Formats: sequence, C-alpha cells, structure tokens
Amino acid sequence: MQEWVMSFMEQYGYFGIFLMIALENLFPPIPSEVILPFGGFMTTTTELTVTGVIIASTAGSVAGAVILYGVGLLVDVERLEKIIERYGSILRVKKEDLHRADAWFDRYGIWTVFFCRMIPLIRSLISIPAGMSNMPFVLFLIFTTLGTIIWNTILVVVGAQLGDSWEEILGFMDVYSTIAYAVIALFVIIFIFWYSKNRKKQSK
Repeated sequence: MQEWVMSFMEQYGYFGIFLMIALENLFPPIPSEVILPFGGFMTTTTELTVTGVIIASTAGSVAGAVILYGVGLLVDVERLEKIIERYGSILRVKKEDLHRADAWFDRYGIWTVFFCRMIPLIRSLISIPAGMSNMPFVLFLIFTTLGTIIWNTILVVVGAQLGDSWEEILGFMDVYSTIAYAVIALFVIIFIFWYSKNRKKQSK
C-alpha cells in the first residue's frame, strides 16, 4: 500500500496529497506518517512547495475529519440510549454512564480533539465522538484545524529537511506512537479504576 500511495502522490501532486490524507482520516491503515514526510521530500525533487504541501494536506485532513464528525452526528446520544435500553444489561452500561461521558466530552472535548489530532490512528477516530456529543461545529473545525496544522507542518518540514533520507522518520514515529498509546492506555486504566471506585461508593 505504501508504494501505491507514494506513486499516486507523485502522479497527482497537491491533489494526490489532499486525497490521500482525506482517505487516511477515513481509512487509518493509510498512514499519514508516510504521506506527510514523503510529501515534504517531494518538495526537494518537484515543483511542489512546503507551504503548498502543508495546505493541501491540512485541507485533506479537515475534509476527512468533517465526514467522520458527520458520522458521529448520525450516531448521537439518543440513538445510543436506545441501544443501551436493549443491550445495556449485557454490556453493563447504564444511561447515566452515557450521560456522564457525554458531559465530560462537552467540558473537555475541544482540547481532546486538539491534542488527539497529533496522535496516529486516534487522530482520525476522535472526530466521531466529537460529532456524537454535538460539539459546536465551528469549535470542532477550529481545534481540528489547529491540531492538524501542527502535526502536518512538523512531518512535512522534517521530510523536506531529510530529503532522500525521509524514511528515517518512520522509525521515530513507531516509537512515538507506542509511547502515545501507552500513555493513553494508562489514563484509561486510571479512569476505569477511579470510576469503579466511585460507583461502589454510590451503591453503598
């Protein structure tokens, strides 16, 4: 897949970068950590510019994120409540749990979207809960764009600086992804422990 992505980008330039990044948001197996550094490298061998690659890739990322935000709107809290009514006893989830999660995202969602736009894989999926919680679209768009610009700029610039050696960044990205996932997993474990403890206190 990596070779096909690179070939497509070489053939279609800015449009190829835009489309590949948009698809990367919808189909995470297409890796942005390959597309962006390679796009940066292309600025050293073609007429593409670093600024142009950043703009094209950011537009593609935001377009993909907006589509997933729309998917989240379709699977809103009310629909999830109906699912919980039917399967809540099996899933061991209550409506109150859903409302707490929704309230948490209402409070911290914009920063969650901003920072998650800089974490591989999660950067795509975070748009769905943003839509599900009915985050104001303008805020979603602003913080998605800001996080995306930072992520894209770093990888494109590094790719341009490394030139023929742009693939060296892939090893670093593997380490970065592993650390990011480990930190997220730790926070999830802490949250589950805290939530379970509070729930036991409430039941008593």
